Amino acid sequence: MAMTYDYEYFKKAIYDLTKIDLNAYKEKQMKRRIDTLIAKNKIVGYDKYVAALKSDKNMFEEFVNYLTINVSEFYRNVDQWRLLDQEIIPDLIKRYGNRLKIWSAACSTGDEPYSLVMALSKHLPLNQIKIYATDLDKQVIAKAKAGLYSEKSIAGVPADLKKKFFTKIGPSYQISEEVKDRVEFKEHNLLKDAYQTDYHLIVCRNVLIYFTEEAKDEVFRRFQKSLKPGGYLFIGSTEQIINHREVGFERKNSFFYQRPL
Repeated sequence: MAMTYDYEYFKKAIYDLTKIDLNAYKEKQMKRRIDTLIAKNKIVGYDKYVAALKSDKNMFEEFVNYLTINVSEFYRNVDQWRLLDQEIIPDLIKRYGNRLKIWSAACSTGDEPYSLVMALSKHLPLNQIKIYATDLDKQVIAKAKAGLYSEKSIAGVPADLKKKFFTKIGPSYQISEEVKDRVEFKEHNLLKDAYQTDYHLIVCRNVLIYFTEEAKDEVFRRFQKSLKPGGYLFIGSTEQIINHREVGFERKNSFFYQRPL
């Protein structure tokens, strides 16, 4: 009797071939999309498709591209990340020690929390780094967990960190498990759900531009309460907090606001 090559077999074969974990993606949608891709290549069956991926470079690249997130977000606005590296992180470590509680809010496809892990890795051993990352969208969280990025999206990553923490797979780059392990992803709605407290740093960039002024103020006030006194909020380049005193912050510069001590 011939063995049926099912999707479970396929996921394992893909993991062996690429170290991409398809379990990180939503099963129904991903299976449907892969089935479409297989049919488009006029192949019947997962086993034949796996064999084709092994022997046909173009098909392999097409498949990896298909799973890859095309965002150009890693280390977006490099000057701000430099400031984080040179001033903010050292200040936080000096004030609070090594066990920093950090939240990447509305983290999208993971580039931001992973950038934070890499930035912190210059100051702390990896096993002491923990980032909480949240987003509203289940699908982007699934992509973030898979951690596969296009060349363009990691262009901003400093060369030493790129070499240390990324592996090239076909045309794309996979972030290392040691970085992934430092991030805990969860679904969270900034406008509805409760916020944890005692954060030393909250990063929320280029998201609030989509909110009304009232909603923005509400989120900033809630961030302020979530931070420890002396903690920082790091926002995007388009989002200066005009009324920062009203919502309880001191402005350190255009992108970093501190909850007063």
